[in-house]
Amino acid sequence: MVINNCYSVQRNLFKRGDRFVYCDFYAKYDAIESRISACRQCVTSTVFNLAMQQKLLIVGQSARMLAYAAKQIGLNSIVIDVYSDSDTQAFALEFCQIPDLSKCYLIPALSFLIARHSISDVIYSSGFEEYPDSLGYLTEKLEVLGNNYKTFVAVQDKKSFFSTLGTLKIPHPDVSFIQPELAEDWLIKPMFGHGGIGIKRFSQTCNVDKYFYWQKFLIGAQHSVLFLADGEHAQVVGFNTQWTLNSDEKTEFIFSGIINSCELRDEYKQNVVEWIEKLVPVYGLLGLNSLDFIYTNGACFVLEINPRPSASMQLYDVDLLSRHIRACNGELTPNLPLQTRAAAYQVIYAEDDLTIPVQFYWPEGVVDIPKAGALIRKGQPICSIIVHEKNTQLVLVQLAIKQQQLIKNLEGTD
Repeated sequence: MVINNCYSVQRNLFKRGDRFVYCDFYAKYDAIESRISACRQCVTSTVFNLAMQQKLLIVGQSARMLAYAAKQIGLNSIVIDVYSDSDTQAFALEFCQIPDLSKCYLIPALSFLIARHSISDVIYSSGFEEYPDSLGYLTEKLEVLGNNYKTFVAVQDKKSFFSTLGTLKIPHPDVSFIQPELAEDWLIKPMFGHGGIGIKRFSQTCNVDKYFYWQKFLIGAQHSVLFLADGEHAQVVGFNTQWTLNSDEKTEFIFSGIINSCELRDEYKQNVVEWIEKLVPVYGLLGLNSLDFIYTNGACFVLEINPRPSASMQLYDVDLLSRHIRACNGELTPNLPLQTRAAAYQVIYAEDDLTIPVQFYWPEGVVDIPKAGALIRKGQPICSIIVHEKNTQLVLVQLAIKQQQLIKNLEGTD
């Protein structure tokens, strides 16, 4: 199901045969029927007795990672997301694609799915950074398995967050909420953003509004640590190394990939763990979270907390979704298994505009697969690759090989 208009779902849903169809007032049914996407387990499916299934609502910009994790532990995911990739549709019992996470689109989609399913719990992924009011609405309707609206907003409040870091004596890059006198070595960053989108180097010619702040630019290794929290205590899952797209000045800071490897000495890791142990009770963090930091000149500096399951979740050979749910209920499951394999996740961006061929072979390890016929603009993500190997070096080699071959095959279909 695809929602493209901000009309009331109650007024615009009607039944034709055995299907429920979303229709706007200003188009005939036959004219819009081709725009209604059907997933593998779509609205017409009668294979499952929906009332007997344990269901979980997943909402975010992309729900693929969480939908897959839910399927692995026997949960039926009901999905509302922006991308609705082919594999997301395959993992979900039912899905609804919306243009963005604003309340304008989220409310009718949520109303429709709540009316059709016995849903009580929801997990959210990335994307609500730009739409915190939508997360607030979501928490009013359902039980959130994760950080609540208040916690999410508190972590996203940059002035308060960096002030808290200062109070706790946790180092971070210098920040400013007024324009620095000297432009040299400053970044401008969105107050509400994710994945590095919108970050760029500051110059005196930049037009900066109230939705941005300044942060001192540091050159160093980008890392993150994935951890579970029960509101008072933390359990570290693993340390990771990240990298950015960095193809030009517009993409210099956009997230591109992550590997479950970190070459920092144990003393630096222990410092970061101690920072997390301070931050968890201050914010009451629950479930899976990640902390981004940078290492430079013999010191680590905190950049931000992502108060939700992050991309690194899929790099670990353990059922983290069950542990996330238990942690949200105040239980940190002991004896987290030691990770023995190296794994990495890489986003593949389009170098030029391209249309996904109707018949195209997606190699093993490719995820976030777009629908056939989809138009991908230059700079937009095409798909992602996940690689598991015995060691870090083999992972990075395989990532490079798979990326080159994938792009070559897509270009060969033009």
